Amino acid sequence: MKEDSISNKAYTELRKKILSNQLTSGTRLKEDEWAQKLEANRMAIREALTRLLGEQLIVQGEKGGFFVKTLTIEDSHKIRELREILEIGALRLVIQKIDTDGVAELERICDDFTSMVERGYLGGACEADVKFHETLIECAGNVKLVDLYIASNIPLFHQKLGKTQIHMDDYELTDQEHREIVAGIKARDLKRAEEALTKHLERGEVASLDLT
Repeated sequence: MKEDSISNKAYTELRKKILSNQLTSGTRLKEDEWAQKLEANRMAIREALTRLLGEQLIVQGEKGGFFVKTLTIEDSHKIRELREILEIGALRLVIQKIDTDGVAELERICDDFTSMVERGYLGGACEADVKFHETLIECAGNVKLVDLYIASNIPLFHQKLGKTQIHMDDYELTDQEHREIVAGIKARDLKRAEEALTKHLERGEVASLDLT
């Protein structure tokens, strides 16, 4: 397998584990350990970690090494504000541009989320939650918006939020809110979609504060 393919596979796997709470805030990521676990060389692991560092999902320790980033109360609030700006902006573009395939993909992710929750795969549900919002951004059809979203610590906010969802009601509300956003998009009703999204993000921020 080519070096870049090995590095990309390692990056994808580590990112997945961070977003599904398998690697929690403060966890140290040792190059040699992950090289062995993922059957990759240390150079490929270092490249993967460098990509995650660029996305601000991990940080470098004062004495070296890489650690999964920990969010403060201020981080959570600022990220929620940024998410609202970016995702509402994305909604306005999506309603102008989205086609049936885009709607179908968002609905498929909603179904995946529901299925994961019903089967008790809560890590998978967290991944589906992240995927829903990333797909919403992608459907806006603006590469610069996607780049900005990726670089804004937003996936790490999802990881933290995943820890708050300890009751089935939390997952049911997330499912309802996602589907209401999609319904607004399908109806090309910007106000409906915006209200559902804003409510969803504000609830997430309030829930995340309980963990700080």
